[in-house]
Amino acid sequence: MSTTIIGFPRLGEFRELKFTTEKYFRKEISEEELLAVAKDLRAKHWNIVKEKGITEIPSNDFSHYDNFLDAAFLFNVVPASVQNLDLSDLERYFALGRGYQGEKGDVRALPMKKWFNTNYHYIVPKFEKDTQVKLAGHKIFDEFQEAKELGLNTRPVLVGPFTFLQLSDFEEGVKAEDFVDSLVAAYQEVFAKLAELGATRIQLDEAALVKDLTAEEKALFLNLYNKLLADKKGLEVLLQTYFGDVRDVYADLVKLPVDAIGLDFVEGKKTLELVKSGFPADKTLYAGIVNGKNIWRNNYEKSLAILEQIPAENIVLTSSCSLLHVPFTTANEEFEPAILNHFAFAVEKLDEIRDLDAIRNGQGEEALAANKELFATERVGENAELRARIAGLTDADYTRLPAFAEREAIQEEAFKLPALPTTTIGSFPQTKEVRAKRLAYRKGELSQEEYDAFLAETIDEWIKWQEDIDFDVLVHGEFERNDMVEYFGQNLSGYLFSKNGWVQSYGMRGVKPPIIWGDVTRLNPITVKWSSYAQSRTNKPVKGMLTGPVTILNWSFPREDISIKDSTLQIALAIKDEVLDLEAAGVKIIQIDEAALREKLPLRRSDWYEDYLDWAIPAFRLVHSTVAPDTQIHTHMCYSEFTDIIPAIDNLDADVISFEASRSNLEILDELKAKNFQTEVGPGVYDIHSPRVPNEGEIDNTIEAILAKVPSKKVWINPDCGLKTRGIPETKESLIRLVEAAKAAREKL
Repeated sequence: MSTTIIGFPRLGEFRELKFTTEKYFRKEISEEELLAVAKDLRAKHWNIVKEKGITEIPSNDFSHYDNFLDAAFLFNVVPASVQNLDLSDLERYFALGRGYQGEKGDVRALPMKKWFNTNYHYIVPKFEKDTQVKLAGHKIFDEFQEAKELGLNTRPVLVGPFTFLQLSDFEEGVKAEDFVDSLVAAYQEVFAKLAELGATRIQLDEAALVKDLTAEEKALFLNLYNKLLADKKGLEVLLQTYFGDVRDVYADLVKLPVDAIGLDFVEGKKTLELVKSGFPADKTLYAGIVNGKNIWRNNYEKSLAILEQIPAENIVLTSSCSLLHVPFTTANEEFEPAILNHFAFAVEKLDEIRDLDAIRNGQGEEALAANKELFATERVGENAELRARIAGLTDADYTRLPAFAEREAIQEEAFKLPALPTTTIGSFPQTKEVRAKRLAYRKGELSQEEYDAFLAETIDEWIKWQEDIDFDVLVHGEFERNDMVEYFGQNLSGYLFSKNGWVQSYGMRGVKPPIIWGDVTRLNPITVKWSSYAQSRTNKPVKGMLTGPVTILNWSFPREDISIKDSTLQIALAIKDEVLDLEAAGVKIIQIDEAALREKLPLRRSDWYEDYLDWAIPAFRLVHSTVAPDTQIHTHMCYSEFTDIIPAIDNLDADVISFEASRSNLEILDELKAKNFQTEVGPGVYDIHSPRVPNEGEIDNTIEAILAKVPSKKVWINPDCGLKTRGIPETKESLIRLVEAAKAAREKL
């Protein structure tokens, strides 16, 4: 039996790629210096995988920004306007990923969407009428050759043609079928070039196969692969899937002349059942048995029980998905051994795959015994009082009264806001000074009084600035918060926090998800102090800012010993207590962010409600169900596809919902109109994840487009997301334009 992984984290053990790339963005280092650091990281990571005894090592799983964007450049799916810019290849690449604004042009970043059911975001390329698909890049070849020079014959990884077409956008009048022949020809050129360089096998990632597929989509998949596999140029082809099972195409998939098929035995509900129905003797099964998305130790006995039922003759053990979605290693953590022994990050998952392989081969008795002992002990007890509180919930606890229409009239009278009220999503720039003060306070170098004085001064400054430019609903800026989930977790029981548990979210952005270790309750008020302080400094309303229970759960590493539904209800009760304390403190507009609402939505529609929405939506309602009618509840959602769950979102029963919209070209507005969406909405009017400042008239045009589809009395004006990662000058310039555009639009009403 052999071992492998689907992919490995690329930011680096200590986020070296992130920090080096940011230096490059700031023009502190050259392109050559960035490329050199990246090359060293790739070598380090390949050697780690090799030294752990993994027999098949992937390459081209590295990226400077996003693997999907890499594929777009590889196959020339790049707008001519960007190709013609007088920039280097790398500069053009980053221009499409994060936007570009300079003397050589002005490029808006491509849309960014969630990668299936993860917190990773991919860049969405667009096929246009004049797109000429062809082999145009060389990264996949360069990195294979790099590894070869280190003595490693790697397996190059590339997004498969079906998933590439399924997840891309298409200009009106253009469809995926138009590019089948040219895309197949380009992939075969990749095959030929890799074979020439000495590669023996290529991995094509086809995660889109785990979703519900229409007859037309199945036909597209089979058409692509029948043509592609007609000439493999001497390479063996591994068709790799993950994040679910392939029930819609399994019967066809096993008949294709691929050499190996990768299946997910962790998230694939029906994967074992499908394989037991028959697996071809002439194909190798890559069995994804070690969870690539969570950080808990693998239960060897359970995994071995699954492997024993697989009838395949040739099996390669692998991760359920890329290890991109977990932190680098537990070696840099400071948990006590009794806690740390329960965790496996990317490097440790290599050990688990190797252990399972050894045990299957009649070795590894010591590893199996230690694993059995770990799972034989009770890890954590339960909070009986909390369990009783949840058991006592009734339908009334999830229902807010009066109904939305009546509340809307009450709030209109209470707040007397102008048409198209302006606000921001919550956070303002976290400058070096803000981060330095927070670190000094955490280290004990700054007293509580000194830190509080700094926060108060900073809040005062930004409250006054918002008043000066005439925002309608203000925010305090969240300067006391390091992260929208970790900050809350630090005030909840049952949470643990890693020191270096960073996971890539998008581009070079990393997040450090906290770990839900046990039952969750609120230890003390979390946000009341600074939200009420900010409200005391102005006569305008200031939003209290909270993170919602579903997002806190989805952006944490969840427990595996209880259901995510039970964990979410525990968090919901804790946030409910916070909402009521904010209201009692005089904060009458409260935003409860559910940015990650869709993240754990099952990939198949048939599982949406029973397995997720039927409890996730009520969990949000539980949080705000008992506030007064004149308390206005906002929520915020970003960088995901919400158009197909609009009725469920309306059922959150919030008063105002802000959406990321500008980077997705306001696509969501048509669906809001079609579904008669009742909640007031704030579609983002400019993209905050790009460093560019909106041009004169850009926001005006966006507002005009919004008002063409949504009644003005329902519209709020705000950016796409929080401004934590932006610089102060670009933030202020952009927000001034936002307020001016909103006022201009009011005058036209």
